[in-house]
Amino acid sequence: MTSERFLTLADVAEILNISASQTYALVRSGDLAGIQIGGRNQWRVERSKLEEYIDEAYRRTAASLSDMPSTLPTEV
Repeated sequence: MTSERFLTLADVAEILNISASQTYALVRSGDLAGIQIGGRNQWRVERSKLEEYIDEAYRRTAASLSDMPSTLPTEV
């Protein structure tokens, strides 16, 4: 992995340990900020935007967990 400013979708997929199609869906939906270079679906994600996405994912997860009951229900 390089320390370049911009990452390919394949780089992002490797970092997040997800498929290339999942990465493409994140960028296309706007959940992960990316830019399109040229006209042949050449997408790039700025490393700082990926870090922001990861930080936000941690916040969403923490909020989701805080809404869940802290104990498992007991069987009756």
